[in-house]
This record gives sequence, C-alpha cells and structure tokens, in this order.
Amino acid sequence: MGKLDGRVVLVTGAARGQGEQEARLFAAEGAKVVLGDVLDDAGEALAKELGEDRAAYVHLDVTGEDDWAAAVTAAKERFGKIDGLVNNAGILRFNELVSTPLDEFLAIVSVNQTGCFLGIRTVAPEIAAAGGGTIVNTASYTGLTGMAGVGAYAATKHAVLGLTRVAALELAAKGVRVNAVCPGAIDTPMSNPEGVDPATTAGLYRKLVPLGRIGRPEEVAALALFLTGEDSAYITGQPFVIDGGWLAGVSLF
Repeated sequence: MGKLDGRVVLVTGAARGQGEQEARLFAAEGAKVVLGDVLDDAGEALAKELGEDRAAYVHLDVTGEDDWAAAVTAAKERFGKIDGLVNNAGILRFNELVSTPLDEFLAIVSVNQTGCFLGIRTVAPEIAAAGGGTIVNTASYTGLTGMAGVGAYAATKHAVLGLTRVAALELAAKGVRVNAVCPGAIDTPMSNPEGVDPATTAGLYRKLVPLGRIGRPEEVAALALFLTGEDSAYITGQPFVIDGGWLAGVSLF
C-alpha cells in the first residue's frame, strides 16, 4: 500500500524541479496526480510517462482565475475529486531592492503570492467537499529570514507563510490541513537556470550549509509527501525548514 492511496493531488509547477519530483513520488505512493504548469511539452511528457491511470496534465498559469477553475474542472472530470494541493509554482529573480523595476516585483508577487492565494481559494472548497485533505504551500528559507539580492522573492515567501497560517486556522474545521515547506538551497532549474554543475559550487555550500552540500528536489518532495499523508495528521499551520541546517546560524569553525 502507498501512503497516498485513494488521494487526488494537484501539483503546480509540476513539469520540472521540485514539482516534478513531488508528482513522481506522489504517484509512486498511490495518488492520482494532476500536473499543472505552463511548460506544456514537459508537463504532457511527464503525465504520459507516469501513465494515464495515474496522472493528467493541465495547462495552469497560477496567476489566472480562469486557469484555476479550468484545472479544477479537468481534475474532477478525470479523477472525480481533489483532496490535495501542492502550491509549488514559483519564480525567482536576483536584484537589489533599489534596482528592482516595479514590473519585476509585481511579476514575482503575481506568481508566488497571488498564485498561492488563488490556489487556496479555488481548491480548498473542493478539498472540503471531498471530505477533507491537505494543502502544502512552497515557501522558502527566505520566508523566515532575509537574503540580500532576492528582496521581492523573500517578500512573497514571507507572505506565503502568512497565508498558510490564516488558511490553517480558517480551514481546520472543514478537515483541511495547511502547511508550508521552506527549502534552502536546492538544485533546481529555478535556482540554477544555467544548469551549472553543482560540483563547481560545492565549496560555497560547504561554507554556508552545515550539512555541506546543496539540497536535492527529491528531498523536498519527501517532506511534501509527509505533509500530504497521514503521518502528519496532527500538524497544521506550520513552516517546515529543509535547508541542511543553513538557518540554524553561523559557524566559525
């Protein structure tokens, strides 16, 4: 038996990176997975690989209300219900605050913050109607601290944690648990768009991260699985940091 047998989970940003690994792991654990993304070719290929009895792809721009409504309709038509959501889609831009154009700031807010809000608002009633379930929001290490050069991103991830806590309070009586994963440095196409070999930056992570390496998307997926399954049945409204110890502090040795 899988940990998610009988569950139907919508994962956003599922065509690559953390979302792809979450989709793969959830399907392996028995879930029917709805893959939402704007990268249609990659998303459709992943759904085909996982199998039509296990996965379905939907085009989903998380900033659009109509796309969310269409994704819910498609998921219910294919699998009958939705009882899980992973708000994983996000974008990252590097810029000093005083050099950040307004349109760049708003674009990051639109995907990372508004997208998460729309996901909760659209899917939570469906989860409640299915008898309860889970929402896992992807925040960040930077949602709990600051980091120079990613001000807009950090602001949205702080906001995601606020949305997580409020949603957990409001939805608990409806049987919906809401938590957040807070990854540190993870080797994904978003954080490493040039595809630089992690070995070339290993020295940096040995200095910054107590565990001495960059994280893998599979490790974040395992945390998302825990928060989606019954092993976390008494947990809601919480941020879960997965950063190799980075947030613990500074080591002088």
